[in-house]
Amino acid sequence: MKHKVSNFFSLLCLAAVAVVSAGGQVNDTAKIGESFNSITRAEVEMLIANAAESKPSILKALAEDPEMKRQQIEQLRQLLALASQAQKEGMTADPTNRQEMDNIRAEILAVNYDKMLNKGRGPMPAFGYITAAQVAKYWGENGHEPEFVRFLDSKVKLLSAEMQERKLSAEEKEQARDVFARTQIYLAEYESKLKSGTLAKEFVANADLQVKLQQAQFLARLYSERLADQTKATDAEIAAYFTANPELDPARKRAEAQEILDRAKAGENFAALANEFSEDPGNIGPNGVLTGGIYKDVPKGRMMASFEAAALALQAGQVGPELVRTDHGYHIIKLERMLGKKRASDEATYDVRHILISTDIEDPEDQSGSAKPAEVFVREKLETAKEKALIAKLVLENKIQVPDDFTVPKPATTRPRT
Repeated sequence: MKHKVSNFFSLLCLAAVAVVSAGGQVNDTAKIGESFNSITRAEVEMLIANAAESKPSILKALAEDPEMKRQQIEQLRQLLALASQAQKEGMTADPTNRQEMDNIRAEILAVNYDKMLNKGRGPMPAFGYITAAQVAKYWGENGHEPEFVRFLDSKVKLLSAEMQERKLSAEEKEQARDVFARTQIYLAEYESKLKSGTLAKEFVANADLQVKLQQAQFLARLYSERLADQTKATDAEIAAYFTANPELDPARKRAEAQEILDRAKAGENFAALANEFSEDPGNIGPNGVLTGGIYKDVPKGRMMASFEAAALALQAGQVGPELVRTDHGYHIIKLERMLGKKRASDEATYDVRHILISTDIEDPEDQSGSAKPAEVFVREKLETAKEKALIAKLVLENKIQVPDDFTVPKPATTRPRT
């Protein structure tokens, strides 16, 4: 339970709390109607400076890598396009979404105010300098309990389906109340000083920019979910891609696999065929020696269902009469030992040899260098192309304005101690 409580507490800290007036109405300063379609060069440079405070190495990386700069600009452009379209289609009018927009603003402003107010006072958790007496006073005022109930109801709606299925414990609710109160206390102080003009303009501009981009991320995530169906590749599109690119079509490997199967069925040494033709990485033992395609002591349920069903339908020493197709290619199977126990205390296992003629494709854009099943590779390629085209369309339609370049500030130099 402690782990679940910790996760929920972290979620509340990140997602923030509601911004409501004493009467329970949404605070007009939440700026829900603010446009998300532009960001200035000065604002981008402000973001970079903010990031460098916690990760100074980012300045060196950006200064030395023009492609990294270009990617950051493109990601900002896409983010603002999705957020702007979400706003255009009325997603900010949804009560739960509107509440979350206010939540984001409250969290960011309160956290920034906390950092500014208590800078140099030593390490402390967020809102850690707010006393228990201040929290008690907050709850002693009228109107806050209904605000918290509305806040919590809204937050639960945004949780995953799994989290929604269980009821929050009393401990979780108490932690949520504490976060809510502390955030509201500092938010009220921030807004009072903002109204009186005692906050530095640069501080306010920085906080407002963080609010804008966090709200944009929330809206972009919502709109991306709405677009998922529009960017899915159909079976017909995948088939057409293979027709246009026959060298990628898994079907071309079938003839190769069938020829090997025919040779195995004709009595050729299966282990030798496996060592010559199998493209299964598992055919290489820890010592680097080829293993003849053998998998020993395989418990039922470990292999893919179609593979296992074909293997266990055989008699010991028999080669499967047909190729077995999986996402990774064509399998030629020989059962060496039927499912059973070597000793009474053992788990039932079987021994099997197989030859894999792989249909996987190495994706040159995947930095991990791992291969993917052909259908997965093509599906991702088509869906990525659809997504890029759709976002490019949204960038144009929403007249997104993002600078093409920005200046990377020089890293701060540390003066030697005297």
